[in-house]
Formats: sequence, structure tokens, C-alpha cells
Amino acid sequence: MKINAKPLAIYTTKGDAAAFLVYPYLYNQMGDWIGWVTADREVYSVLGYYVGKLASPLRILRKRADDDHHKQLNPLPKPPRMSPPATIPLPPMMPEIGFDTIDVLMEEPERLHAPDSGDLRQDMD
Repeated sequence: MKINAKPLAIYTTKGDAAAFLVYPYLYNQMGDWIGWVTADREVYSVLGYYVGKLASPLRILRKRADDDHHKQLNPLPKPPRMSPPATIPLPPMMPEIGFDTIDVLMEEPERLHAPDSGDLRQDMD
């Protein structure tokens, strides 16, 4: 099965396209599933861990002092791979973020990893 919907680029504060959204799924630049977005714009990893919020313009932000008070959710079913777009629109002008906020895709990209990688995945026995 192939994803046919047009992906939206998720940018970093510097203006780099670092992920793609085909609601509700998030993909990395290679088309691997890395997370999902809830109706409340909360972003979760493939393992169900809270990552941050999808802000406007499209980037993923998180409070630096966030104490992870969000509960772990059951992961969504794994979607098919996405074919990244050949061209990406220029990024919008990004407003500055305060010191209390992290751009997840720039400062903590390891929070969003493919299902077969990452520090929090279960060990194979």
C-alpha cells in the first residue's frame, strides 16, 4: 500500500525541512514512519512517547523543562512507507522561540526515530 496524500513539510527553526506530515502520521526525510500527531496537535513517537506540540508555522516544539507528565499512548498501526516529495516549498518566516522552548527536530531529533531504531525500543531476545 502506498501513501497518496500530499505530505506537508515540517521545518526546523532554521528553515530546513526535517519531517513530513500525512495526517496523522509523521515521516522522516527518507519516508520512514517516525511518529504521529493527535487532534490536539500533540506529537508522539512511534513508541507512544510524548515528543512535543505541532506549532504554527509547522515545526515541532517542546518546553525545555517539560517533566514528561504526558502518559504513554498505544502506538498507532504502522503505516506504509511514504515517498518523500521531489520538491519542497520554501519555509515560512519562523518566529523566534524563547529559551524555555526546544525545536525538537533541531535539538532532540532522537525523540523521533523509525520503529527499528532508537534508544527506547525493546531489546530483541
